[in-house]
Amino acid sequence: MVQHSRPLPQSSGPADRYAGKRAHSGPGNGSKAAAIPPPSKQRGFALHGARERRSYAAIDLGTNNCRLLIAKPSADGFIVVDAFSRIVRLGEGLASTGRISDAAIDRAIAALSVCADKLRRRHVTLARSVATEACRRASNGAEFIQRVYRETGIALDIISAQEEARLAVLGCHVLLEPGDGPALIFDIGGGSTELVLVDARGDGTPHIVDWVSAPWGVVSLTESEAFDHDDPAERLAAYGRMRARVADAFSPLARRLPRDAEAIRLLGTSGTVTTLASLHLNLPRYDRQAIDGLIVPCESMRAISDRLSGMALAERQQLPCIGTERADLVVAGCAILESILDIWPAERLGVADRGIREGILRGLMDRDGRMM
Repeated sequence: MVQHSRPLPQSSGPADRYAGKRAHSGPGNGSKAAAIPPPSKQRGFALHGARERRSYAAIDLGTNNCRLLIAKPSADGFIVVDAFSRIVRLGEGLASTGRISDAAIDRAIAALSVCADKLRRRHVTLARSVATEACRRASNGAEFIQRVYRETGIALDIISAQEEARLAVLGCHVLLEPGDGPALIFDIGGGSTELVLVDARGDGTPHIVDWVSAPWGVVSLTESEAFDHDDPAERLAAYGRMRARVADAFSPLARRLPRDAEAIRLLGTSGTVTTLASLHLNLPRYDRQAIDGLIVPCESMRAISDRLSGMALAERQQLPCIGTERADLVVAGCAILESILDIWPAERLGVADRGIREGILRGLMDRDGRMM
């Protein structure tokens, strides 16, 4: 089921410059990042520590990944002091069973145990931990949350698709290219994809105009298509079916998007866009400094998507920045990305290696009166 609404509640609070991060690309295409205002009301969990030494943490348990970010406030935003990311595939098999599997629970708890250890060692004062689409859908989602708390001490909050979209925008919209035209920000997750239309002019808070949450992410879409990966014709047909499935889910928002708008902007935050951007740069290994804030021609992203969708699984596994963990999921990400480009034909795509966790951190620091 597609979830959508308009508009999202807006945030308020002082602006965060986040250390002056700049979007960048080839000659003449760089752009200065705009300020991000943090949300003014967030739920957090107090831990310990004197105010002068406070560290803050955000955990994002998605359908595919478990991610942690620990940071301390600074004069121009915050400084990251620790980070952690692990593929846990929490939503593996969820589409067919309606439940989070025992194996997926074990993987997630192992990753969250690492996070809990880091929270203790870094003397985190305030943390917020969220779970998204897999836990929203699973019949045993609440049971899983309780087990996580018993075994790790981490209290996960199952957030709505609306809250997920809002946090993603707050965490990454600093990387939007400057301009007066409308902008679309998207987050391709493991179990869902959020598209958010914003009116972001100048350096002020972006106004969220419209949004949609589609029930297709890289895990759920991959599991929707069973085909012979060694058959080129089967691969092509499956990719077409994935594209059609996603297009149908995006259609409610697509019908409401502005037509013939000039200077439209596009920004994506997800493993899909960072992986494809790495291939665009021919990186031998992933480099966040090179990717976060990069501006890439959309035609290049389409060309890479077309190439990956035609490759056999073994071929994709050999590519740098993909490997065995992402090789079976990246094609679904390409199908979602191309479907976004179909309904929002921007010339360039901004790439963000940031999102929900950064949005959470800004909310926690703002609540605690630490944002500058």
